Amino acid sequence: MATHARPVERTLALRQAATVAGELVAALSALAPAVVGEGLPAESTSQSFFRVRETELSDQQAALQGVLVVHRGLEDLCEAPLSGSDLALEVAGMRQAVLDLTGAEPGADPDSIPLAAVPEPVAGSSLESVWSARWLIGHQVHVLFNICAAVAVADAAHHLRHGDDDAALLRLADATVYVRGFPAAMTHASTVPADYYMAAIRHTMAPPSVDVPLSGRQHRGYKLFRAAMMDLLSVVPDSYEQLAARAAELAEARGALLEADIVDGERHVTLAYSMVHLHRSIAQKPEGPDNAVAELRNMRHRRAAQYAPLIRFGDHYVADAVAGLRHS
Repeated sequence: MATHARPVERTLALRQAATVAGELVAALSALAPAVVGEGLPAESTSQSFFRVRETELSDQQAALQGVLVVHRGLEDLCEAPLSGSDLALEVAGMRQAVLDLTGAEPGADPDSIPLAAVPEPVAGSSLESVWSARWLIGHQVHVLFNICAAVAVADAAHHLRHGDDDAALLRLADATVYVRGFPAAMTHASTVPADYYMAAIRHTMAPPSVDVPLSGRQHRGYKLFRAAMMDLLSVVPDSYEQLAARAAELAEARGALLEADIVDGERHVTLAYSMVHLHRSIAQKPEGPDNAVAELRNMRHRRAAQYAPLIRFGDHYVADAVAGLRHS
C-alpha cells in the first residue's frame, strides 16, 4: 500500500484495495447474505448510535460482516485526509482482520495486481454528509479492531496457560497490529472539521438527542479488550526483567503490546484536544473537576503507571507519582 506516495498514487492504491475488498464481499455474500444489522435490537444507546449490533454468527457471516466494515472504511479512506503514518497502521489492522476472519494466508506480491482508475467524485454528496458518515465508519473500524484485538489477546493468554509460547507470540503480534490501529481508526473517524464536529455531531451524542451521554466506556468491544488485557497480565505478571531472563521473546512481545496500549491512550488525549479543546466531556458528571482532555490524560497516566514495571522503558516517574497519591 502506497501510504506515503503522492495523492494520486495513494488514492489509486486505496481504490484498488477497496475494489479487492468489494470482490471479497461479493464472494462471501454468494455463500450466504449478510445479516441485516438494523433488524436486530440494539443493546445500548451506543450501539444504536454507531450502527453496531451483537448476535451469534457463523464463521462465514462473521467474515462477511468484518469485510463489509473494511470495505466501507477503505472507500472512505480514498477521500479522508489521513496522514500516511496513520493510514499505514489502519490498513495493517484491516489486513490482519481479513486474515483472521477468513482464515486466509497472506497473499502474493501486491505489485502483481493492476491498479484501478480513480473514479470521479460522486455528484450530489455534500461534504457535511460525507463527514457525518465518516464519523460512523471510522468508529465501526475501531469497533472491529477492538473485537479482533480482544480475541487475539485471549488466544495468547490461552496458549500461555497451555505452555505454547510460539503460538502465543504470534497472537501477541497480531494483537499489537490491532492496538496500533486503534488511534489510527479514531483519527480516521475524526478527519472532519472540529467546528463541524462541535456544531453538528457532538450534541447528537448527548441528551436530549439520546437517552444517556455516549462515551468509550459503553463500547462492549473495548470492554472485552480491556478484560482480555487484564487476563493476559494475570498469566504473565512478571516484571520486564524477570520475564526477559526466562523468555526474552515473550517479554518483548508483551512489551510491544503494552507500549501500543499506552500510545493509544496518549493519542486519545491529543485527538480530544484537537476536537474539543478544553471543553468538558459530554459524559462527565456535573461535579467532576476535569475537562475531557484532563480526564483522558489521567487515564493515560494510570495505564502507564500499571505498565511501568512490565515494559523495558517504563514511565517510572508517573508510576512513582501515582503510587504516592495512593498512599497519601
